[in-house]
Amino acid sequence: MPEIQLQVPDMACGACAAAIETAVQTVDPQAQVQADPSSKRVTVTTTCPAAEIQSAIAAAGYHPELA
Repeated sequence: MPEIQLQVPDMACGACAAAIETAVQTVDPQAQVQADPSSKRVTVTTTCPAAEIQSAIAAAGYHPELA
């Protein structure tokens, strides 16, 4: 599965990371998501297009950018 790297500048804490992981898994329950608040980086292994993953994170209230 392809890996998508995103920067999420407004991910500030573990709760933010958990919200982002949940948002991604609503779009693709099989996705592997690693959200790291200290580096503000989210790595997603998924078959979904990057735009779909970005929109799910944006719908959760964050501002993802391709890294």
